[in-house]
Amino acid sequence: MAQSVIDEILSSHSRATWDDQFDARPTAQPGRVVSTSPVFSQQTVAYVEQTMAHYQNIVANGGWPMVPSGKTLKLGVVDPDVAVLRRRLMISGDLAESAGISNAFDSYVDVALKRFQTRHGLPADGATGRYTYAAMNISADIRLGQLQTNLERLRNMPDTSGRFVMVNIPAAEIEAVENGRVASRHVAVVGKIDRQTPRLTSKIHEINLNPYWNAPESIVRRDIIPLMRKNPNYLKENNIHILGPNGEVDPLSIDWNTEEAAKLRFRQDPGRINAMASTKINFHNPHAVYLHDTPQQSLFNGLERFHSSGCVRVQNVRDLVVWILKETSGWDRRRIEQTIQTESDVKIPVANPVPIHMTYVSAWATDQGVAHFRDDIYGLDGVDALQISTL
Repeated sequence: MAQSVIDEILSSHSRATWDDQFDARPTAQPGRVVSTSPVFSQQTVAYVEQTMAHYQNIVANGGWPMVPSGKTLKLGVVDPDVAVLRRRLMISGDLAESAGISNAFDSYVDVALKRFQTRHGLPADGATGRYTYAAMNISADIRLGQLQTNLERLRNMPDTSGRFVMVNIPAAEIEAVENGRVASRHVAVVGKIDRQTPRLTSKIHEINLNPYWNAPESIVRRDIIPLMRKNPNYLKENNIHILGPNGEVDPLSIDWNTEEAAKLRFRQDPGRINAMASTKINFHNPHAVYLHDTPQQSLFNGLERFHSSGCVRVQNVRDLVVWILKETSGWDRRRIEQTIQTESDVKIPVANPVPIHMTYVSAWATDQGVAHFRDDIYGLDGVDALQISTL
């Protein structure tokens, strides 16, 4: 019997399809998940206020059911837990009630679950794994509180007129905004829990192509010295030189069982394995952090992108640089690419420095009822259940 149901689902000519906007007829919603509206905008404030009213109704009506988390539910599965999943997705607005309640994980549920996953910053694979269950089983009243917390942050956001860059730390995402619209979005890698990316506002004043990397003292103590104890050739293999007051210092002259090396300067040559790869984006701040490229491009594909020591790595960073320098005469994409190929440590002053806001928004909305949530990675929302990656 179960197999015949599965066969019917898979052979149906009316199966839904989904695209980048996550609009399928049986699960069509009043608002779309993907939006060109920036997170930092008065429009977002209005959307969050509207969404909170929707969530207040959900809470008043008893919230949504907890979905049993012991199984992997995906397209083609027939299981009583799918009926609970359907109800959960209906209440949150991801699945239209017209799809009905049944034990079959059909294409309608597939689209709805992918929509849910996208709203929560999860890989939209249409299967219920650990993180999907964790996000799904946070209660409606806790999500309502998260929206309220972040509404206050959004109400207190700095001036967002004109061009600006926003780094959203819990989302590990960057938006380049112009004329009230997102010109480009970039996946980011931000600071670890014990080496957090700071919240700040500044202006991007300089682009450094093929930069030298000067290791901060904290990295020398926490990373380089322990690595040298394990592998005495680490500095040589990574083109890192030690510079003292009288010139370059021989690594063999240092006692690596102590921390005397932390008083010295460690500088990595420009090149393919440089920690910042091709690009560094500078803005004045007391934390000595910046945006940069990375030779570890695979990190951008990770579900958890909290790996740095405070600075922010940017996927497709050259696209962002072209946008930042669009008002800087003589620096179009062609010249930027040529410079990266042929020169080292080139510093470009930015005409009309671009504001940058490094902020912490773990919940927002892109339309009425379309709520986005992220893991409260640094615990700033004050609710343990929202720190999903530490559970």
